[in-house]
Amino acid sequence: MTVVNLIDPELMREPFDGFARIREEGPLARGVFPGEVDPVWLVTRYEDVKTVLGDSRFVNNPASVPGRNADNIREQIITARGIDPELAPYLLDSILDMDGADHMRLRRLVSREFTARRVIDLRPRMAEITEELLDRLDNETDLIENFAYPLPITVICELIGVPEEGRAAWREQSRAMMTIAAGAMNAPLKKMIELSRDLIERLRAQPGEDLLSALIRTHDEDGDRLSDIELITMIITLVVAGHETTAHLIGNGTLALLTHPDQLELVKKDPQLWPRAVHELMRWCGPVHGARVRYAAEDVEIGGQTIKKGEGVIAILVGANYDPRRFDDPERLDVTRERDSRREVHVGFGHGLHYCLGAALARNEAEIAFSALFRRFPGLALAGEPEREYLPFSWRLARLPVRLS
Repeated sequence: MTVVNLIDPELMREPFDGFARIREEGPLARGVFPGEVDPVWLVTRYEDVKTVLGDSRFVNNPASVPGRNADNIREQIITARGIDPELAPYLLDSILDMDGADHMRLRRLVSREFTARRVIDLRPRMAEITEELLDRLDNETDLIENFAYPLPITVICELIGVPEEGRAAWREQSRAMMTIAAGAMNAPLKKMIELSRDLIERLRAQPGEDLLSALIRTHDEDGDRLSDIELITMIITLVVAGHETTAHLIGNGTLALLTHPDQLELVKKDPQLWPRAVHELMRWCGPVHGARVRYAAEDVEIGGQTIKKGEGVIAILVGANYDPRRFDDPERLDVTRERDSRREVHVGFGHGLHYCLGAALARNEAEIAFSALFRRFPGLALAGEPEREYLPFSWRLARLPVRLS
């Protein structure tokens, strides 16, 4: 059976081809992070990926596995990544790492702000922010730095309650967190914890109508529903997850459309196609290529292989989204592929109970960003070679130099 080095530079540079080869060699493979935790199973085919993501027998927290020594896994991760043990709870105990009642308790506290109806209400403000950012662009500009990042960080910070003067610091620290270098997460994580505490004290003294003010009230009135660490971790998770992936969906999608002028022409001629186009861009060049490690709570058979109780599994989203068993001609970008924009066939936002909380927000931000960008600048063109930064299970641009006209 294939054993995959998950931080192999070649795989990070060419994940589409790399995971396609792995998928076609067999339904499952073994993956390793050298020097870190035990090998994990890699599930690469569409139906198997949906099973892992949607089956309650797979859990996010190893402590949810009966009889499993979760502390041992935790210690391996902390040691391998050089995480300060005092900071570990803020990194390893978020809503993303919880199962069952704890996961639903935290999800219910914030889900109202991310419903489709609430996001629709936010569209006019998202459009206003988008136009303001486009007004400021120079004729030659780096679209990642000056548009793809500022739009989602502004939206999520307004939603949460981060004041304008504090947003640059959040953006800087969250970008510094995107690293696989041992120990490199500690400094930015510590800074974000400090930023969170300062923000909590500020909003406790002067509460607003934002999400964080509501969470602070919940914490102060009923600490059993939201602990101190959970409150801070929720802030960090929402800010980082709420803008990093959306920024790179906008960056990747813009590059994809500029290099596929026939598809760009379709959405220019018919702007009603944008919701379908965003689904296709999320499938074709989405920013996240692998889900978080899940653990089998009991023996489970996937793809003819028994995954034993306690073993880790990673669902390879890019493998599923390019699986020819589900998508015709999957390597082809086709902005008309999704027939119903109200539902999605791809798994770019995940699937099941841990489906991305901010999916509706990200889709709407991307629709508004793409439509306004190409409407305002119909002659938009590349002004140099795009630069990528490579991380495991991630597809992101460091720079996207463009000329507006």
